[in-house]
Amino acid sequence: MTVVPHINRIGTAVPPHEVHGAFATFARSLLRDEKTVTLFDRMAERSGITNRFSVLQPGIPGADRLDVEGFFNRGCFPTTGARMARYERHATDLAADAVTALGEDPRSFTHIVVASCTGFTAPGLDQVLAQRLGMSPGIERTLVGFMGCYAGVTALRQAFHIVRSEPSARVLVVNLELCTLHLQEIDDLETVLSFMLFGDGASAALVTAEPEGIGMVDFRSVALPDSADLITWRIGDQGFDMALSGKVPGRIATALRGELERNDADGLLRGQSVQDIDLWAIHAGGRTVLDGVEQGLRLGRGALDWSRGVLRDFGNMSSATIIFVLDRMMRATTGPQTGMAMAFGPGLAAETFRFRRA
Repeated sequence: MTVVPHINRIGTAVPPHEVHGAFATFARSLLRDEKTVTLFDRMAERSGITNRFSVLQPGIPGADRLDVEGFFNRGCFPTTGARMARYERHATDLAADAVTALGEDPRSFTHIVVASCTGFTAPGLDQVLAQRLGMSPGIERTLVGFMGCYAGVTALRQAFHIVRSEPSARVLVVNLELCTLHLQEIDDLETVLSFMLFGDGASAALVTAEPEGIGMVDFRSVALPDSADLITWRIGDQGFDMALSGKVPGRIATALRGELERNDADGLLRGQSVQDIDLWAIHAGGRTVLDGVEQGLRLGRGALDWSRGVLRDFGNMSSATIIFVLDRMMRATTGPQTGMAMAFGPGLAAETFRFRRA
């Protein structure tokens, strides 16, 4: 009998500081052209975001400091080294909060898979977190880094294969992202929009062969041709430089329309129709990204409500976002139902998996 790995439970955590309004106000002040400011205001109003959280406490609106500690000072944004030091200072605490919210004995985990794309340190977050929470010194560790928003699906895929090969495994999957450490002082609109979109967050998921929660069926990756420059993530002298083209939603919508027309076993939908899928867990990369998915797949009204709710309440937390969406979906539904999870990131590529609600 084939083992079916299940996401049994999920725990989530965000930092204590709500920053959406303060960060958007600061971002607006970086723009010098009146027409660009008007466009920013329109995009901010339509962003679909109400709250975002950061490890940085916002400062006084209109001041030259974005945060009270002066980590981001106008005219003197921090170096990459300073940002990595701040990552090391905050990452373990927030990840530990998510694992605590999961409600499992840390000594019961046999494997830990950590995805984190916004910071590097050695010993890595996987090792530091295991030691901090009292996991077995012999726990098997895997670290997924720098893949961007779809790394949450990649981490689950690692857990999937571990449980398929070792049915007694209890795999802890942790996603930790401190996106707000990488804000850039620049008057380019696409870059400044990161002040309005990204937030910090962490998730922890337990994956085992126990038939509880979400049963993961299969995984599939697809890279869209001629799109490598639409989402990029590079290490610069002053943090990690994110480039997110405004063409992304349209390219996603076009690609998904092609998948509907293709409709064969090798496609993203694996030969299924949209009507065959009850639940959609889509990475909340932004309102227009969700609009692109909805339009491309011709989804009905409300199909992406969990994704839109996560975007509204937390913004885009990179790899942790898809796990927040799955958490909301699991809490709101009962089985048996079929589902599809999908996340997009650099490449431009999509990471997907089919699942069944147990």
